[in-house]
Amino acid sequence: MKLSRPVSWFLLAFGAWSWIIWVTFVKNLWKDGSGLAFDDAGDPTAYFWVHLLLAITSFLLGTAVGWIGFRGVRALRAEKA
Repeated sequence: MKLSRPVSWFLLAFGAWSWIIWVTFVKNLWKDGSGLAFDDAGDPTAYFWVHLLLAITSFLLGTAVGWIGFRGVRALRAEKA
């Protein structure tokens, strides 16, 4: 299957965007002072674990989507040469 240039760049940008957004979210989750992520004893709550799992899943999917976009961009460049 051959991806078009706009689709390849979109997938690559989506992968990068996913990493930027979720890294920021995990940093904020780790520093949470509202009591949602950590209880009074400092132990992680269910909220923390669920959102950490969402972040890890998004990292993996963002990496896969970005890799597909990267390969599409690289294939289009190789085709030009």
